[in-house]
Amino acid sequence: MPSAQADGPHAPREEPAGAAAPPSVIPRPTDWTALDGHTSLTRATRIHIDPRTASSTALPAGRAELPGPARQSVRRLATQLRTEIEEVSGVTPRITEAGRPAPGDIVLTLTEQGAQGAEGHRFDSRGPVRIEAASTHGLYYGTRTLLQLLRATADDHRQVPRATATDRPGQAIRMVHLDAGRKYWRIPYLENLIRRMGDQKLNTLLLHLSESEGFRLDSPRFPGLADPEHSYSRADIEHLKAFAARHHVQLMPGLELPGHATVISQAFGIGFGSGPSPCTGAHTHSHLTPDWVIDMTSDKAIAKSKEIVDEFAGWFDAPLFSIGAEEVPGQLAECPRVQDHLAASPDVSTLGDLLNRFINALDDVVTSHGRRTAVYNGSEHLPAPQQQVHAPVVFLTWEGTGAEPEIPGHDEIAIGPFYNTPNNYHHKYPDEPWMYDRWAPSTAPDMLGSGVTNWADYNFWADDGYFEQHMAGARAILADRAWNGSATPDTLAGFRARATRIGDPPGTTPAPVPPRVEGRPSHHWTFDDASYPKGWTYAGSPGNTIFAEDLAGDLPGTSYIIDNPTPVPGPRGQAWRFDSDRDGVGFGGLDVAEPWTVSVRVRPTARTADQVLLSSRAGALKLMQHGTGKVGFTRYGDADHSFDFTLALDRWTRLTWVTTRGSTTLYADGARVGSVAASIPLPLRSIGTEKASLRGDLDELITWDEALSPAEVARQR
Repeated sequence: MPSAQADGPHAPREEPAGAAAPPSVIPRPTDWTALDGHTSLTRATRIHIDPRTASSTALPAGRAELPGPARQSVRRLATQLRTEIEEVSGVTPRITEAGRPAPGDIVLTLTEQGAQGAEGHRFDSRGPVRIEAASTHGLYYGTRTLLQLLRATADDHRQVPRATATDRPGQAIRMVHLDAGRKYWRIPYLENLIRRMGDQKLNTLLLHLSESEGFRLDSPRFPGLADPEHSYSRADIEHLKAFAARHHVQLMPGLELPGHATVISQAFGIGFGSGPSPCTGAHTHSHLTPDWVIDMTSDKAIAKSKEIVDEFAGWFDAPLFSIGAEEVPGQLAECPRVQDHLAASPDVSTLGDLLNRFINALDDVVTSHGRRTAVYNGSEHLPAPQQQVHAPVVFLTWEGTGAEPEIPGHDEIAIGPFYNTPNNYHHKYPDEPWMYDRWAPSTAPDMLGSGVTNWADYNFWADDGYFEQHMAGARAILADRAWNGSATPDTLAGFRARATRIGDPPGTTPAPVPPRVEGRPSHHWTFDDASYPKGWTYAGSPGNTIFAEDLAGDLPGTSYIIDNPTPVPGPRGQAWRFDSDRDGVGFGGLDVAEPWTVSVRVRPTARTADQVLLSSRAGALKLMQHGTGKVGFTRYGDADHSFDFTLALDRWTRLTWVTTRGSTTLYADGARVGSVAASIPLPLRSIGTEKASLRGDLDELITWDEALSPAEVARQR
């Protein structure tokens, strides 16, 4: 994975004197002329459509390979808009195909006159509101401008500022990428995401549906490959495709072959660790097994890979289909099985040749379905004198800044600068100030677009809302910049305020609020041996990415890659020993508001300047507080708090924090230590941080959604 843009200071940009405020629309229209006054919707408002094109989706000037064909007719869009306007304003327009528009009406016109491509449109709200485009992609985006203005500019949501605009995107692909291999995303969340994407004129949702830990497409053709409870059936995909089409989002599938493929290799016995003379751990990444890579020397493995791609390429209709193809270990070239194959095969002489031949074999399958193949970049770094990746293959480029194309001879989509990997090992968050203030999206012909990318490493079972809180801001900025690459007219703070004012689109359902647990623990991690839950495959070599089972709640975790805690005997069963800052556990839980209680058994083995028990981006519980070495807690950007208690080394202590709003009390072995007149929400992102994990042994970490009484604390064992 690439490094995201580094965090750093950003001087606030001075706004030019007298500069016009940008319209309350995200993304900003590319050519917007504000006029005086408003056009008002009334109970007499109608939506006018032309009967000659009411059943059409696009005219010839509105068709393009990317983002792909519009699948919603003008009439269906008008029906959808009527429902959306009713939800926003209380007005229910009548749809008509006859008569002359009145000043408060809305006119949707499919036309090639002044065509703005597949997604561009003209918007005129001088009264009536007129939206013209050559496809319903463009008409839909014009209606998003209308709906955002209604939501943001008047209390009754019935007034539209008078303006004219000619609007078209700067980049053809504006993508959101979800790691659905490591994490199973619930369909209601995906529906909300698609609504938000359509509202911000983002047009491609890449569901990365397989990883070493899981496969999320359940086909009767491959029984046992996917767990039905944590994957998507053909019916699920058809539902999501139809839903996405109404919001003009292409549902792009992504698989991961030949690397990141333990779940596939083990299901069919086709990995480099299978069969006679297998490759070994010395021939793959040190933290993984050789079955992490599908055996590219095996006819059986190649045939099965093609069969998998052939099956699922038929499930989707987006123009692009990703097969992954990244991070193949260079040390595979030292495996005797690979060396023997290279020596015997006249068309391959290097590991790079072997990988490129594999990519091309799968590309032949994808193209037979009328799609183009996409791969993550990386193969270009391996010498390949005989096999070159087919020219039409698109590279998802996770290296570089996204300012210019990186892979000669191939179209690209830039994803590298926009990584969201919110764990404390990779610790990658999109640099939103850089994105808004300084990123200049490339308009080179071979740069198809950009995408914000969400990876679920070590947050396999995280709350959907945990990722949403990290991706929403970057997603909105990418939507704005990839559509309108001109210099931003305001500050990031102003943009965020505009996004808040606009709010969510019609139909968005509130995120479920987990009920507070009463009378029992909300979470309980024992750190005893346990297997991954059903639907997840263990891809690590022994001792890597070990599983932390949650006996009380639904927030299990895993340790991080390479650096891992070590299981050791504890006061009750097994404990985990932490001995470096990169030792940690990822949960991906949302912070819990006060009141709450946390109890843990800990045996420190060394003193460091800062040791974190539980953390989030907002705050942390400290075993050793920065500056004092005492037990405490921190609200980042606000204050460090310490109790008058220092943990003894090499001795087990049971610590308990009990918090109500504005007050936190610490107990040690059941006895009250003292209170601090401050509190923080309970942080549940992870154990430790990337720079301040603990040093010592941890056992029996328990949380409650209530403040335990002193007697209840004393009864804990």
